[in-house]
Amino acid sequence: MKNKLFSKYYLFSCIGVLLVSCYPLWMGVSVVTDMIEDGTVFKENYPKYIIPYTPICLAVWIGVLIMPLCIKLFKQFALVGGSVLATGTFFALEILFEQKVVVTTAETAARLGDWQMFMCVSTYTYKTQTAVEILMGNYNPAFKLHFYIISVVLILSILNCLYGFGQMIKNGDKKRLKSLIMQSVCSLIFLGLCILACFTAFWRDGSIQVSPLSATLMTAFFVILGVTVGVYVGSFLSGKRNLVSIGIPALVACVMTFLMYVGEMILLHGHLYSLGTGFIFDSIPGIVFAPFDLLTIVVSGCVTALIFTLLNRAGGLKR
Repeated sequence: MKNKLFSKYYLFSCIGVLLVSCYPLWMGVSVVTDMIEDGTVFKENYPKYIIPYTPICLAVWIGVLIMPLCIKLFKQFALVGGSVLATGTFFALEILFEQKVVVTTAETAARLGDWQMFMCVSTYTYKTQTAVEILMGNYNPAFKLHFYIISVVLILSILNCLYGFGQMIKNGDKKRLKSLIMQSVCSLIFLGLCILACFTAFWRDGSIQVSPLSATLMTAFFVILGVTVGVYVGSFLSGKRNLVSIGIPALVACVMTFLMYVGEMILLHGHLYSLGTGFIFDSIPGIVFAPFDLLTIVVSGCVTALIFTLLNRAGGLKR
């Protein structure tokens, strides 16, 4: 009975991920087709977010496809095996696209990785680089740090949900059920914000000083990122002492939110977006962070701690 139910769950998961990934996969097919036919992708045909979303979708789908094999081979460590392969697939495809795909405009041609950099930094009005300087590689490739963080978080959190529920069906152990439900909620919200950012860039206008709407969405994005990673870690710590099951996820959430700020700072050449006016939004002397930025980092940890405090109480766990 359990095997039959798992087979249905596995089939539903594979088809579901494939359906959700239709557009990113179509972008990849479109670009590969152009490269085969023309040897390049013309600017007007370039799907803006082929990286990182096409590699992400392919990585998640492959991770889901090998779920039964990983469960059979690695038992309780199935998620580790699936995540390693999926993450490796993502980076292999990402590097392949960045190095081999060429985007051509009326002025110049550039590898996809350089073109992506150009699109990012050309939207910041305080920048001094010209398009030629950017496309010739006069930049720090570490700008991709926040792209990679987002990508890996999406892959790991989605696979955690799919593998977690699959193993629960297999072994009947529901210890992680509530934390996996919370992981699913966080992952969906985070994915939704990523998609919104793709199509709207959170309505930034190219200035380092953003609107209240942009500031709100960016803050929510940073907090949800941290919480998603914190919940991911916490989902494996169910039943532990509060110091472990609450403290560690909260700390991880803060660290991941901080790393996203670091990625933004690298992209903006030592700056951070200014989310408002007044001392709380002004950089603290000697560091880039404003009090509001530090507060955002702390909030991500506090929200994560609150989630696991409530989950622990619901589970009847004590100190």
